[in-house]
Amino acid sequence: MRGNGPGAGARGDGAEAGSGAEAVVYEDAGAYQDGNVLAGPLSEVFGVDVTRAAVRCTACGLAGPLPGLRVYTHAPGAVARCPGCEHVVLRLVIGNGTAWLDLRGTVGLRVPLA
Repeated sequence: MRGNGPGAGARGDGAEAGSGAEAVVYEDAGAYQDGNVLAGPLSEVFGVDVTRAAVRCTACGLAGPLPGLRVYTHAPGAVARCPGCEHVVLRLVIGNGTAWLDLRGTVGLRVPLA
């Protein structure tokens, strides 16, 4: 799988067309969890159950439930990637009574309130 995070080129594989730069390749040996791992932390931020929320990837347009995201938690926060193209959909860090939520990788987060 190829990374499409910050600095990814127009080809969507992490390398600029014609630049000769190599794409970042992620090892996928069960290193991620599904989006349900975000239920607790995001519930602290939004005050509702977000496992019923839907997201749409800005890179490939794939839409689906938040639990379908691939979440990597091997850092101080969580990084959720699209299951279709591996683009970073959201980043979440909680610490010292503060939450930092980056949703640049999603067109929107639709959360049912009832």
